[in-house]
Amino acid sequence: MVGLIQYFLGMLMLVFAIASIIAGIFTAYFGSGKSRAVGGILIIIGLIVGIIFLWGAGVLESFMGTPTGIMNIVGSVTNGIVAVIGAIIGALIALGIFLLAIMKA
Repeated sequence: MVGLIQYFLGMLMLVFAIASIIAGIFTAYFGSGKSRAVGGILIIIGLIVGIIFLWGAGVLESFMGTPTGIMNIVGSVTNGIVAVIGAIIGALIALGIFLLAIMKA
């Protein structure tokens, strides 16, 4: 059960960090006024969660110390990253086919 929770938390943090950074970049670039500030906050939150993910994955172990307990997601990171990359590639292929079909119709 702990392995499933570690896998869930690892993938949750990874995808949240990536999505938050991307959404923040778009919001900061295309927004105006308060929207740009919200975009900056999203980028900062994404970077913080990304650093926590990298610490749990063991990448920042020499700098921040060894992650303990449920935050030690070293074993599940490789499988999760491969799964996320596969999901992103699949989604992009589906989006490309969708856009191609819409533009041809």
